[in-house]
Amino acid sequence: MKRLETDKTYLITGGAGFIGFHLSKSLLEAGAQVIGLDNKNDYYEVGLKEDRLAILENYENYCFYEMDLTDKEDVMDLFKKKRPDFVVNLAAQAGVRHSIDNPDVYIQSNIVGFFHILEACRRYPVEHLVFASSSSVYGGNEKVPFSTEDKVDCPVSLYAATKRSNELMAYSYSKLYGIPATGLRFFTVYGPYGRPDMAYFKFAVKIMNKEPIQIYNNGDMYRDFTYIDDVVEGIKNVLYNSPEKDERGVTYKIYNIGNHKPEKLMDFVSVLEKYLGKEAKKEFFPMQPGDVYQTYADVTDLMEDYGFKPHTSLDEGIRRFVEWFKDYYGY
Repeated sequence: MKRLETDKTYLITGGAGFIGFHLSKSLLEAGAQVIGLDNKNDYYEVGLKEDRLAILENYENYCFYEMDLTDKEDVMDLFKKKRPDFVVNLAAQAGVRHSIDNPDVYIQSNIVGFFHILEACRRYPVEHLVFASSSSVYGGNEKVPFSTEDKVDCPVSLYAATKRSNELMAYSYSKLYGIPATGLRFFTVYGPYGRPDMAYFKFAVKIMNKEPIQIYNNGDMYRDFTYIDDVVEGIKNVLYNSPEKDERGVTYKIYNIGNHKPEKLMDFVSVLEKYLGKEAKKEFFPMQPGDVYQTYADVTDLMEDYGFKPHTSLDEGIRRFVEWFKDYYGY
């Protein structure tokens, strides 16, 4: 397996985001040249994105561009100027429920924006394009664990539909133009500097403020929570090694990145309560539109190809998150 090449340039879109920040920091600490790109939208608190960037900008081998992927001319100019060797596309409008109320932004960011990345990789060839997909593409699949061999043609949210579209778009560009591409289906990533729109983060805020937390499907849900350090390690292993050609001669691959251990939602809440030192006030509701009963990643391919093995337990991961959370917000 190949390892990090420090003489190469790595472009990380969504660079001010949760995963983008941690991946960039890991690459920078290893001596890589990293370019960050982000539009810093206000879907969640911009101050958190700026604080992540402030940390990254302490590295001499980092540069950042505030840019929207929907501006094709800007994207092309950046690729022409910087000629990245590797691209990790993490930029996207996130959030399943938000996509029900605000569909337009998902089409623009996740479809149009990704199309511009593909076009840039075609015009200015890269060694490998890695892009973020999501466990949401599995929709209401009942067979577990979720495998990349499963049929994923029944998305239950527009967000999931855009992520599946990204996979198909990348495959066609890989087939037509020889762009080595790997898609990663992330499973409920959490940790320090995480996304405030995600349930664990919202729960922490409300518990500390003595406000009730909203628990859906009456708490009968399972999630394959995956700690950020494990996710970053998985991304890096894939990033340095473009896929082999498949049976059709296409250099394209899809992997799950998950903890391979679904946790009961109520058990998760209990761990969060333990480390926050407070008991949550709970309100129970039915399942929400676009939500799914469980997520459970089959990571066999990633283990076989790269030796990927998540090692952070939920207890340890939540402990680290709460330690950061209390320090960052002054609780």
